[in-house]
Amino acid sequence: MIKPNTISIKATGSYVPDHCVSNDDLTQWLDTSHDWINKRTGIHNRRLSMGENTSELCIKAGQNVLKGTSVDPEDIGLIIVATMTPDSQSPSVASQVQAHLKAANAMSFDLNAACSGFVYGLAVAEKMLRHMTLPYALVIGGEVMSKVVDWSDRSTAVLFGDGAGGVLLEKADAKEQFISEDLHTNGDKGHALVSGEKSVSNPLVKGENNLGQLSMDGREIFNFVTKAIPVSIQTVLDSAGRQMEEVDFILLHQANARIIEIMAKKLNCPLDKFPTNIEHYGNTSAASLPILIDELAKEKTILNGNKQTIILSAFGGGLTWGTLLLELN
Repeated sequence: MIKPNTISIKATGSYVPDHCVSNDDLTQWLDTSHDWINKRTGIHNRRLSMGENTSELCIKAGQNVLKGTSVDPEDIGLIIVATMTPDSQSPSVASQVQAHLKAANAMSFDLNAACSGFVYGLAVAEKMLRHMTLPYALVIGGEVMSKVVDWSDRSTAVLFGDGAGGVLLEKADAKEQFISEDLHTNGDKGHALVSGEKSVSNPLVKGENNLGQLSMDGREIFNFVTKAIPVSIQTVLDSAGRQMEEVDFILLHQANARIIEIMAKKLNCPLDKFPTNIEHYGNTSAASLPILIDELAKEKTILNGNKQTIILSAFGGGLTWGTLLLELN
């Protein structure tokens, strides 16, 4: 008997903190305004944790992924958490998710590709699951960006929010959903986004023993994204022998609404093919795509038997970027 070897998305889920911070709220300590932030980013609000750490957000997102399914957590063979803001270097966030979900048979690890992390995580999980005995893999993107943001820096403080989201992958006799991919890193430009930098600290080496806050060269990242992402999207289409007209939705990392508008123009696509929720959550790094996917699934815009072709594309620190072409059942 041939074992099933096709991978599909079985369920989605997300979780964001209750505390909502508006652009007007930020004016209490930053020299900014709602109009200034909205014009440059499209962001109106963001959710900030009031004490919940990354693992807590990811655990709740994982519970929401499994809610409504009949999946036994012991049938999950793999848990990947994409994050650049873990609770600690060890234990991993994924291992804490594994413990709380009682997924006793799951191997678990964190993956850090910054804002590209969820796309990277999906690409890794899809390949690993094909060769595993158990039929399910859980991929979560989760961040508490408020831990690493310099809240006195107007150029970055207005951008980020906290949250988590994920998907459950299933290996079964079904239509293959993962069609093509394009993943890259350009470490030469890694200086454009730095977070958590830590100098060597031992009795023989002078250095600080604290983690650095996030710093970002917005102009360099903007230039990189607007050149690299259209090429990456075209690459996955060419690899699969598909045309842009066949794509129903392009889900981009929710970093900046203006970048998304430029992507639509460069790809010669109507803007309504690019769903957004950045106005509500800001940039939640590795969590942005899975939160968006879950919202669209709950609205029945994607998945739910709609038989759609979608593209997931993300970019972030490293510098990293990646694109997946999916055909949803």
